Amino acid sequence: MRLARGSTTVLAAMTAAVLALSGCGLGGSGTQPGNQSVTGEIKGQVSFQTWNLKSKFGDYFTGLIAEFEKQHPGTKIEWLDQPADGYADKLSADATAGTLPDIMNLSPDLAYPLYQKKLLLDLDTAAPEAKKDYLPNAWAGYVMPSADPALRRNASFPWYLNTGPYFYNKQLFGQNGLDPNKPPKTYDELKEQALRLASVSGGKVAMLGQTPGIEDFGLFGVPLMDEGGTKFTYNDTKGVQLLELYKAMYDAKALLPEALSATYTGAGAKFLAQQIALSSGSAYDLQKFRTDAPGLYANIGITEPMSNTGKANMYLQGLSIAAQSKNKPTAIAFARFVTNAKNQLAFAKIVTVFPSTAGTLDDGFFTAEDGTDVGRVRVAAAKQLANAVNYTPVQLSDQMKTILRNEIANAMLGKQSAKQALDNAVAQSDKLLRPNG
Repeated sequence: MRLARGSTTVLAAMTAAVLALSGCGLGGSGTQPGNQSVTGEIKGQVSFQTWNLKSKFGDYFTGLIAEFEKQHPGTKIEWLDQPADGYADKLSADATAGTLPDIMNLSPDLAYPLYQKKLLLDLDTAAPEAKKDYLPNAWAGYVMPSADPALRRNASFPWYLNTGPYFYNKQLFGQNGLDPNKPPKTYDELKEQALRLASVSGGKVAMLGQTPGIEDFGLFGVPLMDEGGTKFTYNDTKGVQLLELYKAMYDAKALLPEALSATYTGAGAKFLAQQIALSSGSAYDLQKFRTDAPGLYANIGITEPMSNTGKANMYLQGLSIAAQSKNKPTAIAFARFVTNAKNQLAFAKIVTVFPSTAGTLDDGFFTAEDGTDVGRVRVAAAKQLANAVNYTPVQLSDQMKTILRNEIANAMLGKQSAKQALDNAVAQSDKLLRPNG
């Protein structure tokens, strides 16, 4: 199930405590067409673009940059911070104009089109020693798909991760025939409990507030694309099974009817109003429950997301290097400085995100609860990240997401079968994948 509220927002911060890079040289070579060998001293100016950070972390980043420049005399970091709205459009415009910054804060889906146009550095080749410093699943999250295995290369240094446990309303469970201490762990249990809850409540309480998104198909164990990333495959037998499961819940009023709207964003408010019993979110939401809905807060249960794969969904942010940067050594050095283990741990202690560096999640900050709401969620979420996966294909555009939601809505309404809905969504999305689609 998708995050109903508090899905990963673009947050980033870094601490003034830094880990100096040893030496002043940096070597490597790029294999992606257009990349050049990365050699030379760490000196000179580079531009560093972030995504909606300045309003909260302006002083912090200013200090961070000053520390790097102090450690590397002769360097200068030009910090560019863009608003969240229109960030993808700004990247596209800069790509067209040939003015991309040296270092860019990118999610995998934003990195993909730039990499396809050969505008991002291949980091597997440019910085081969870096891979070992990050969680394997975080590094893999930025490996760009290609029909040619040789071109499946990493396009970003992983920066920070996020995921979320699921919240459920113990009172609504107990009042409507469910065990408040046994939330659903499997999709079969989800269906069984959702139908019972809707029946006992006479359709007044729904279990869920959203139809499935692409990540739900991934969690269910549906293969989303072929190995080369050339076509979508979520219309297989398993995909149909998941959609039919949601159809059964919808028919029983265990799924909010408003969820069929492609623009519906009210599931969080419904959970807050105790009209749905199960939702997903973050520590921010738990704090909101405490202040805005104390009755709900007193009955909140926390559980792991349902998954047939045993792997939770993961959201990523990273730092990519422009292939045409005129100062790649300094760009790579600063990107690795921002994303090193010491800085990522310090960053995670400031905001509610998680480090992508190897071994950092073993720190007691992520393994021991501290008696706070944030601590409860942090520990629960950190357990999921060791083997979590970014299920959303990087090729999946917003247009493709809308197509999928519309076809799912038609299936929920009985206008077409689950199989036909997914076949239609796959056909339309595959057409968009082709350059002349």
